[in-house]
Amino acid sequence: MILAFLAFGVCPAIAQKIKESEVPQVVKTAFMKAYPGAKGVKWDKEAEGFEASFEQNKNDMSVVLDKMGIVKEVETGIAKDKLPKAILEILKKDFADHDIEETAMIVANNVTTYEVEVEKGKKSWDLIFDSTGKLLKKIDKGDEIEKD
Repeated sequence: MILAFLAFGVCPAIAQKIKESEVPQVVKTAFMKAYPGAKGVKWDKEAEGFEASFEQNKNDMSVVLDKMGIVKEVETGIAKDKLPKAILEILKKDFADHDIEETAMIVANNVTTYEVEVEKGKKSWDLIFDSTGKLLKKIDKGDEIEKD
């Protein structure tokens, strides 16, 4: 799942995997209240709080909560065909020679953006779009492609 977390949509976060026991109780309680059906929860510590990655209702999701348990960002994996039409058109026109690896909808600060991970050869990028298809940011993920 794409887990590059974005401020305004976009600033890759440096995350460190942690055990659930290292997550403050206030954060865990807020998360469990908001996502009672979460399965396979994995936690990361980020500069601004904590990230929970999980599955709910057959969707891959991740949520960033601050140290007080307030949800700051929600990322939900979506099917490519669920992207706004304008984004699909840009991908077809400008990234036709790229493989689309993952797509997600991100809500942060009441703003919805869309993240599309693309690959070409050994290079990988996260593309961040607004709902009108405007490319807000292209994040170079480097030469190393991670495979699950």
